[in-house]
Amino acid sequence: MSGNENLVSVGVTERTPPTERPLSRIGRQPIPIPPGVTAEVFYGGITVTGPQGTLTQKYHPEVNVKVEDDQIVVERLTERKFHHSLHGLTRSLIANAVTGVTDGYSKTLELMGVGYRVQQNGEGITLSVGYSHTVDVFPEEGLTMQVEGNNRVHVSGVDKQKVGQLAAKVRRVRPPNAYKEKGIRYQGEVLRLKPGKAAARRAV
Repeated sequence: MSGNENLVSVGVTERTPPTERPLSRIGRQPIPIPPGVTAEVFYGGITVTGPQGTLTQKYHPEVNVKVEDDQIVVERLTERKFHHSLHGLTRSLIANAVTGVTDGYSKTLELMGVGYRVQQNGEGITLSVGYSHTVDVFPEEGLTMQVEGNNRVHVSGVDKQKVGQLAAKVRRVRPPNAYKEKGIRYQGEVLRLKPGKAAARRAV
């Protein structure tokens, strides 16, 4: 017996070849259509209508979408990796649209800082966040902005992506300061405060 046969490999695990790794199964799950919601499929897209409004979601033509038995079914054409990724993505986008027209989406932002405040300005808002001037932000069609008190803003709409983009736009006006805990943050957002230079010197 050769010496090489007595060697024991330590910490070595077999890796599954890329072609054998399981891919996402999200796309295989049908999307239930809630009561009061309708869905109409056309080439390259689907329109869903519900209590909160109407949304049209386009998708790649190499994915099949159909409505059957009060469900939306998404099917891929082949088992290629490209079609697998399209399958899960398309299913997620359509599911978001159904949720949007049924319940809607919302994000809440909070203002932190002495003298920081927000006021309703028609359909938009006016922010006073430490600049020499105020900043106005207005929503696009299909979105609403509602002020609560003088330091909280609710952004809502049926389109999840647009709600997130508008909320991010408001946050960018004065991002949270990691040293002084001032700025605009999402409700529930956890900030990791950094010690200032004085605190760092005291710790030495």
